[in-house]
Amino acid sequence: MIRVDFNVPLMNGSVGDDTRIRASLPTLRYAIDRGATVVLVSHLGRPKGQPRTDLSLKPIAIHLSKLLDLPVEFAADCLGEAAQNAVDRANPGEVILLENLRFHPEEEQNDPTFATALAAFTDVYINDAFGTAHRAHASTVGIVKHVANAGVGMLMADEVDHLGALLAHPNHPFIAILGGSKVSGKLDVIENLLERVDTLLLGGAMAYTFFKAQSLPIGASLVEPELLDATDRIVRLAQECGVQLRLPSDHVVAERVEVGATCETLTVSDATIGDRIGIDIGPRTRAVYASHIRSAQTVMWNGPMGVFEIDEFAEGTMAVAHAVAESEATTVVGGGDSIAAVTKAGVTDHITHISTGGGASLEFLAGRILPGVDALPDL
Repeated sequence: MIRVDFNVPLMNGSVGDDTRIRASLPTLRYAIDRGATVVLVSHLGRPKGQPRTDLSLKPIAIHLSKLLDLPVEFAADCLGEAAQNAVDRANPGEVILLENLRFHPEEEQNDPTFATALAAFTDVYINDAFGTAHRAHASTVGIVKHVANAGVGMLMADEVDHLGALLAHPNHPFIAILGGSKVSGKLDVIENLLERVDTLLLGGAMAYTFFKAQSLPIGASLVEPELLDATDRIVRLAQECGVQLRLPSDHVVAERVEVGATCETLTVSDATIGDRIGIDIGPRTRAVYASHIRSAQTVMWNGPMGVFEIDEFAEGTMAVAHAVAESEATTVVGGGDSIAAVTKAGVTDHITHISTGGGASLEFLAGRILPGVDALPDL
C-alpha cells in the first residue's frame, strides 16, 4: 500500500493539474517493476466524512492509467467488499486505486479501527504523500502501528532531503522569498528562517501588514491589523540576526481585482493610492529582487508577489519566477501558488526542487515535527 497525495484540482470531471500525480510516478514504477501488487490510497478535497461524486478519485484513476500506460483498477470504496474484491483480484505488477479516504470520518479522526482495516490490505506500507505529512490521520499515522513493514517513498525522501538541507546546511548567500496573502500563515516560518537566511524578500498582500505597521498608505489593500506588533517584532529580529529584510519599494495598484482594471505604479509611500488595492510589486522592486536572487547560492520561494492569476497583475510574480529559474543557485519552490507561477512562466524544468506539499512544507520550514514522517521507523 502506498499513501499518495492525489489531492489535485478537477475540472469538468478531469484532472486539471497533475503535478502531484506525476511526482509520485518514480515510486509507483519502482514498485510495479519489482512485481508488487500496488494498492494506492489518497484523499481528495474536504468531503467531511460523506461520499461526494464530485470528489471521487475515479477520474484520477483514469488519468493515472494514461501516465503509467497500464490499467489502474478503481475500487468504489477504500474499505469493505469493494476494496477487498479489487485487492483479491489483483496480480503482481497491477495497480488499484481505492476511493477517497475522507469519505469516512474515521480517516481524519485517526481512528484505530479504520487504520487496522486499511492495514489488512497490505504487507508493506509506504508513505509517499508529503503533502499530508503534517496531518495525523489514519492513513498517515495510525496505520503504521498495524503493519509489519513501513517506510518512505521516493517523493517523501526527496522532499525531506531538500527541505531539510535548507534548514541544516544551506550554501550562502541564502535568500528566502515569501509572498502570498497573509502574514499569519508564515509567521513561524519567517522567524525560523531568520536564523538561517542572509536576505528575506517579502511581497504579495502580506507586505501590506508590514506597511501598515510603518504607517505607510495601503489604500484598500489586505491587512491583518492584529499582526502589526508581530511584524514589528520580525523587523527587529531581522536586525538582530543581521538579515536584510526587503519590502517592496514600489507597487502596482488598481481599483478592482479583475481583468481589465486600470493599473498604476506608485512608490509605497505615495498617498495617492487612495482607496485602491495593491496587486503586484512594481518594476523597481522586481529589479532589486532579481539582483538579490542572482547573487544567491541557495534560494527558497513560497508565495506569489501579487494576483498573478490575472495576466495584468502577474509581471512581478513572473519576474521572480524567471529570476529564480535563471539563478545558478540551488532553488526550492513550494506552495500551490508558487508551483502554479513557475508552471505559468514555463520554467519548472529549471528549478532544483519543486515541493508538492504546501502546508506540510511550511510546517517543516517552521521547524515543526511532521506526524506522518515521525510515525515511520528510522530507516
